[in-house]
Amino acid sequence: MLTYVRRVLIALLIFLSVGTNSFGVDLATGDRHLLYVALPGSTEHPPYENGLGIVVLDVENRYSFVKRIATWDVPASAWPEVVTGFAASPVTNTAYIATRGHLGAIDLSTDRMIWSNDYDGMCCERPQVTEDGQLVVVGSAKKDFWYVVNARTGKLMSKIQTPLSQAAHNLNLSPDGRWAFMSPIGKVMSIADMGTLKVAKTITFGNAIRVFVLNHDASKIYANTDELLGFEVADFGSGKVVQHVEAPADLWKAKWAGLGWDKAPHGTPGHGIALANDETQIWVVDGINDYIRIFADAEGYPFLGSIKMSASPGWITMGLGGRYAYVSSGDVVDVKNWRVVTQLKDEFGRQLGSEKLLDMVFRAGKLQRVANQFGNGVAADREH
Repeated sequence: MLTYVRRVLIALLIFLSVGTNSFGVDLATGDRHLLYVALPGSTEHPPYENGLGIVVLDVENRYSFVKRIATWDVPASAWPEVVTGFAASPVTNTAYIATRGHLGAIDLSTDRMIWSNDYDGMCCERPQVTEDGQLVVVGSAKKDFWYVVNARTGKLMSKIQTPLSQAAHNLNLSPDGRWAFMSPIGKVMSIADMGTLKVAKTITFGNAIRVFVLNHDASKIYANTDELLGFEVADFGSGKVVQHVEAPADLWKAKWAGLGWDKAPHGTPGHGIALANDETQIWVVDGINDYIRIFADAEGYPFLGSIKMSASPGWITMGLGGRYAYVSSGDVVDVKNWRVVTQLKDEFGRQLGSEKLLDMVFRAGKLQRVANQFGNGVAADREH
C-alpha cells in the first residue's frame, strides 16, 4: 500500500512539473514577472542535477515554482544535450533555446516547441534575436561560422563566415542591431555588419576570449580571457584592446597556479562578467574561490570588493532594471547592496544552477520585456 501511494505521489509531482502551474494561477491574465531557467545549463554543478527543460519561477512571489516546460524528448539511455544559450523576442512571443545539437523555438503563449533544427549538424551556440524579431543569429558548434535563421520559421537564411575566429562560442548584438560581435575560444573577435552579413573588423585580445559584454552603445567590450581573474577592455572604434585589468594577486594567483586549467571550472579562473549599477561597476566571476569580484568602471578600474557565493559561479545575468543579478551558482544578488538575498530552487527544493536564464515580464500572456542572457550595459533611457 505504501509503495502504491508513493507511486501516485511521484506521478502527481511529474504531472505538475511538466506543464501546469502548481499555484493555479492563470498566466493569460495580468502582468507576470517570471524567470525562465533553461536546463541542463551549467557545468559547475553535478551533471543534470536539476533535470531537463525550462523551470519557470515567479520573481514577485519569492521565486516560487510556477511550472516546468518540456523541451526535447531524450531516450532514457542518453544524456540530454547541454543548453548553450537562451534568448527571447517580444515581437514573436517566442523563446529560442540552443544546445550542442539543436536550435529550438518555444511559443511562450502555449509552451510548445514550434520548430527545432540541427541544420547541417554543426549547431549551436549562444543565440541572439534581432530587436525587430526577424532573425536569430546563432553560432555553429565551435566551427568558423555563424548561422542566420528566420526567427518565425527556423529556416536557414545565410551564414556569417569568420575565418579568423575559429571555435564559435559567444555572441552579442549591438543595441542598434547593426553589429554582431562574435567570439571564439581564441584570441580574435570578429565583428560583422548585420546589413551585409560580412565581417567588418576584428579585435585581437591578449588570450583566448571567454564571456564578454558590451556597454550601452557597444563602444566598449569587456571580456574575460583565459588565465585571467579580471578582464580586458577593447575599444570598438579603434579595434584595439586598451586595458588589461587583474584582481589583486593575493586573491587568486597562488591558488590558480596550484590548480591548473584542467581542475578549474571552464578551465580558467574567471568565466563570467557583467556591467552593474548603471555601468559604474564591472562584476567578474571568481570560479576558483566562489566569489564575485567587483571593479569600478573608472580610470584604472580599481578593485572595490567581493561577494561570496554559495557555490562555484560561471555566469552572471542582470535582471530587468538591473536590481538583481542572477549567478549560475543559483544565488540571487541585490546589486545595489552587494548582498545575496536568496537561492533559486526547482520544484523539488534543489538549488537551481544554470548559466542560461531569462528575466521576463508578460502581460495577458504576451511577452513585453526580456533581459539579455549576457550582463550588458543598458542606456539610461532604456530599461533592461
